[in-house]
This record gives sequence, structure tokens and C-alpha cells, in this order.
Amino acid sequence: MTSSDAPPRVIRLLPARFTRDPKAAKGGENRAAVLLLLSTVVAILWANSPWAESYWSLLDTHVGITFGAHHFELTVKHLINDGLMTFFFFIVGLEVTREFAIGELTDRGRAAVPVVAAIAGLAIPAAIFLVLNPTGENAQAWGVVISTDTAFLVGALAIIKPKFPARVRIFLLTLAVVDDVGALGVIALFYSESIQVLPLVISAALIGAMALVRFMPVARGPAYAILGFALWVALFLAGIHPTLAGVALALLIPVFTPERRQVERTVELIRAFRQSPNSEYARAATRGLRESISINERLQTDVGPYVSFVVLPLFALVNAGVRLDADSVQAALRSPLTWGVVAGLVVGKFVGITGATWLMRRTGMGQLAPGLGLRRIAGGAALSGIGFTISLFIVDIAISEPMRQDQARIGVLIASVLAFALGWAVFRLTDRFNPPDPVGLKLLRPIDADRDHIRGNPDAPLTLVEYGDYECPFCSRATGAIDEVRAHLGDRLVYVWRHFPLERAHPRAFDAARASEAAALQGKFFEMGRELFAHQDDLEWSDMYRYAVAIGCDIDQFDQDVRVHSSRVLHRVQDDAQDAELMDLNSTPTFFVNGKRHKGPWDAASLIRALEAGR
Repeated sequence: MTSSDAPPRVIRLLPARFTRDPKAAKGGENRAAVLLLLSTVVAILWANSPWAESYWSLLDTHVGITFGAHHFELTVKHLINDGLMTFFFFIVGLEVTREFAIGELTDRGRAAVPVVAAIAGLAIPAAIFLVLNPTGENAQAWGVVISTDTAFLVGALAIIKPKFPARVRIFLLTLAVVDDVGALGVIALFYSESIQVLPLVISAALIGAMALVRFMPVARGPAYAILGFALWVALFLAGIHPTLAGVALALLIPVFTPERRQVERTVELIRAFRQSPNSEYARAATRGLRESISINERLQTDVGPYVSFVVLPLFALVNAGVRLDADSVQAALRSPLTWGVVAGLVVGKFVGITGATWLMRRTGMGQLAPGLGLRRIAGGAALSGIGFTISLFIVDIAISEPMRQDQARIGVLIASVLAFALGWAVFRLTDRFNPPDPVGLKLLRPIDADRDHIRGNPDAPLTLVEYGDYECPFCSRATGAIDEVRAHLGDRLVYVWRHFPLERAHPRAFDAARASEAAALQGKFFEMGRELFAHQDDLEWSDMYRYAVAIGCDIDQFDQDVRVHSSRVLHRVQDDAQDAELMDLNSTPTFFVNGKRHKGPWDAASLIRALEAGR
């Protein structure tokens, strides 16, 4: 870490619009959910109004393109369901891929639970449906109850607003992707009249080509777009639901955390542009900024809003229109087909997902993230009974008689309303009588001047605690921001460093933390930290002994503390790391501002604003 006697600097705080606001992001999600619900209501009212004929005519309107002698066309309904919804499955796939690669689900024990729960959520509903409809033509419609509607599931969760929904949402998105892939597989195997072999082979070749795009030096974005569209066409011609192309493409796009060398190179380009503004430096800096962030994250940011505010409302508009005249409703209420759909979606999803989660935890084969108990899973399992997209799609291909089609559609509608009500009740009762713990939102262990590594006034009214890793490039860069914050706030601030070595990504970080604790026994903790950050690529023990000499440590004593009395330094590192694990931290640096976890950027201006706002 840098020296504490740096000259004071006056910091000009950035306007709030230049910082990432979690409340604004949440507000956008809520607005998207409201728009989705409004589109659903409009579709139902339109389909049962005096102008209903215009609704059905719109859905059956053909849209196509002609190129020479070739002609390709789809109805408006299929264009949205099979075309635009591919982007939705693509975004969901990107988010879950990121969580598996560098996020919450890197722990395979946690990832196993939603995967197994999704499989149970496919099988149990089908079994319940077949109990009520064991034979005859109705039995062919068992696929109607297997799939959760991901779009409405996410929207319902945003409308209900349970406390601390982030982990529930990640669990349900993971479950929904597995559910979608399984349901699309069922359509391909059981509800496709004929699979065309040649387009299927071409689809496999295209998937192989997409897996190789990451090795291209340039133009990866256009390559993914072209191959993704070609895969969609190939799957469509093969007789397989083409939205599977969105999931396949998302799973093949690489995910990575920003690399230090790329970030440093971009900083140098920006500095060069500042000194000599010209188009060459501008293009290079723009390209560097873009390439320092993985294409997965860039696509989520660029495409996500269009999916939320355009694709999903259009999808609801063309799918939620169900005829609800008196004759149709009365026939549906007497039909085992209707109640088979209701029982399969509402009871089957709830029992299958909740039961599988309980079994995985009970047997020790999987685990849930901290703060994500079985009661929270039960609420999400109830909402998983909302079925629209694939349920209504299978109604059209599994049932030929229009009257029975209406009965099945009414069953899907009733099930979705009941599932939403049940999910709302579970979350509300849970939040009221057994609220979840706010894991990681507050500092678990208070600052202790006798134990913690402190810079500044121990009695200061403002506190900044960092959980960091000496091999993390962003912890290294954050030290400059921290020095600016300390210079700006002076004696009003106390800064604390705590260890959180991420050994999976940074194999030398734990040893570096031990070395810093050995130096701390000689009063050289922050001096050793400065050396470790300055030489992050050279953290072998021979290097760290050299750094200890450079900062004036008694090398014999340092060696004794590291090797002979290792428990004295080991426990300090382990205690901090265990605190971080109990708070379920998963990245460095993580800051706690005045005892509360800081969300958003950690540049000096953002940290100062957060410290003074939360005073």
C-alpha cells in the first residue's frame, strides 16, 4: 500500500449520474415487470373484446422476405415466439453462464441444487398430469405442464419484491435455463413430427464453429452474430425449437474477469490521448476499454434493456390472449385436461423443486448459498408453476381439437394465477414471520483497534473496511483511491485492511497474506503490503523474503515468524478469510462503508460520497 504521508489532494466528486446506481437498476427491473403485466392484461381483454377478431388476425398475419426464387415467412406469433424470444433465452443464458464461471455458482455444490431441482420440476409435473389423464388423446398433452415460463417468473419475482431477492433470482434463473433446455429437448424428441438430419448436422457444425470464435484475434462479435443467426435457421429447418440457438450461443461465449495487463494498457492509452488527443489514440483507447470487459458482460448491458422493454412485452401480448367466454370456461372447469394442467404446474412444480432441494441438502450432495433457506426456495418453486411460452406452444402441437385446446389454455391461465398467488403468500409469510438474514450486507465483526490493521484515527466517525487480496490487480489499483480518500477526509476516517485471499484465482495470495502478518509483528504491515502490491507477478517466498529486507525487517525474526511460529500469522489470515466466507463475499476488493457493504464503483469520489452520505 502507498505511504500514509502523501500530500493532501482536493477531490472533485463526480456527479451521481456517472456512478452505477443499484436502486436505478432495480427500478428498471420493476418497470419492466409492470410493462409485462400490462401487456398480459391487454392481451386477455383484447382477446375477449368486441374487437377480438383483429387480435387473432394480427397473430396469424404472415411476415416474410423474398430473395429471388426463395421465400421465407412466419406468422407474427411465431416471429415473436421463435425469433425475438431467442434473445431472451440468450440473455438468461449469458447471466447463468457468468454465475457458473465467475459468480455465485462457481461452487459446484451450490450449482448442483438448482440443476437437480429443475430435473425434478420437469418429471414430477408430468407424472401428476398422467395420473389425472392416463389414457386417450389427453395423455399426449403431458408436455404442457413441464416448463416454467422464465419471463413471467422473473417478472413475478420483481412484482412481489421479497426481501433480499438476489440469490433467489440467481437460483431460479439457473433452474429456468435447465428447465428450458429440458423442455425444448422434450419438444424435439416427442413433439417434432420429423427431424431433418442434414440441418441437424449443420447445426452441430455451427455450434463447433462458435466454440472456436473465442480464438479469433478480431471481429468476434460479428462472427458470433452471423453464426448465431445461421444456427437459428438450421435448427428451424431441422424441426427443433429455434430459441435453443440463444441458449447454445450464450453457453459458448467466454466469460472472464478484467485482466490487469489489459486494464493497465488501456490506462496508458487514455493517458496518451489526454496528452495528445487524436483519432488513433481515441480508437485504440475505445477498443481497449471494450476488450477489457468480457463480451458476456457487454452483451448483457447492451441487449438486456431491449429484451426487458420490447421483447417480453410483445411476447406477453401475443401469448396471453385466451378466450374466456362462458361456454369455454364451463367446459374447462369440468375437464380432467384442465385440472391435469393446473395440478401439474401448481402442485408438481412446487413439490418437485422443493422436494429435490430438500433431498440434496439432506444427503449432503448439494448446498444452498448463505441466506437462501428452504422456505425461500419454496416461494420460488411456487412461482415456477407459471407456464406460458412452451406450455401454450405445446398446446398447439399436442392437441388437435380446438375445444380441448381452449381447455388446456384455460388450465395454463388458472395455474399461472394460482402459482403467482401461492408464491406471493409464501414469500410474504416468510418475510413476516421468519425473515431471511441480510447476508453480507453488514460488517460481521466490528473494528477492533487491538486486532485489526488500522490507518488513521481509531475513534474516527467514518469507517472504511476493505477485504482484499495481495495478488488481486484491482486491490492494487484501489490503494491510490484509498490514499485520496484518506487525504480528503483526514482524521474523520479510519481505514482497515482485512485478508480475503482468493486462492482459486490467485494461488500466491494466501502466502502473501502470511508474509504481511509476519511483517506486522515487526510493525511493518502496510510497508510490506506496498511491496507486495508493487510486485504482484513475483510472490514466491524467495521474493517475499527480499521484500522483508527492503522494508527493514529483521530477516531472522521474519523467518521464525513465517516458519517456526507460523500459527501466529496463519490464524490472523484465516480469521479474516472466515469472516469473509460467513458474509458470503466472492470478490476483491469488497468495501464496507460505515459498517455497510458498499455497492458500486470504488474510485475515490464514489467512496467519499458513500462515506459522507452514510455518516
